[in-house]
Amino acid sequence: MERYYLFMLLALLAEIVGTVSGFGSSILFVPLASLFFDFKTVLGVTAIFHVFSNVSKIVLFREGINKNIALRLGIPAILFVVLGAWLTSFIPVKPLEAIMAVALIGLAIYLLRNFDRPLQQTNANLYAGGAASGFLAGLTGTGGAIRGITLAAFQLPKSIFIATSALIDLGVDSSRAIIYVSNGYFQRRNLVLIPLLILVSLVGSYLGKLILNYTSEKAFRYIVVVVVMAVSVFQVIRLLV
Repeated sequence: MERYYLFMLLALLAEIVGTVSGFGSSILFVPLASLFFDFKTVLGVTAIFHVFSNVSKIVLFREGINKNIALRLGIPAILFVVLGAWLTSFIPVKPLEAIMAVALIGLAIYLLRNFDRPLQQTNANLYAGGAASGFLAGLTGTGGAIRGITLAAFQLPKSIFIATSALIDLGVDSSRAIIYVSNGYFQRRNLVLIPLLILVSLVGSYLGKLILNYTSEKAFRYIVVVVVMAVSVFQVIRLLV
């Protein structure tokens, strides 16, 4: 039981950080959950958790959703998350973990080199960002950072950024959850986690919103960079140990 308490505490931390960064909790939750479960179980638990997490954010930040951007980014994300989730049935676990580590390192390097140079505000970038984020989310469990980088190009206010990202992610996570569950990644013994994950998503999103009320737009951008860098280093160390 103590193992579950520690897992939920880390899940709460991931939800708070995910809300504050705007990337969603999976970028931190997936590496942390890998300490407790095998990787494919992590995929299943993450998808279920994120469904509740996204609903919480949509409710808390409902005053702002850019539906136009959500559609152009969200449709390719949903299409490609299905492809990525389907491929997990054929790719061994170690390569999947390595792909996630490489993706995170690449994102950290990109953010450091382009901190003050956002992507161009084009439909092509929205479609490409949606496809890439969806595919990585389905394949490795986390694609929120790419979606966040794409959304950042449109310089949305914090509340609209988070609500729009959560709406897209809800479609992504609902789609991949169906595939993961059908593949047996979320087993019956883990049903006990669902009410706890609902509570964590609500509390974590609320605490994250409170923190954002006292966070400037510039600090928000620094938080994004620090989160991606920290998680990428953690994942590399974990794979090497």
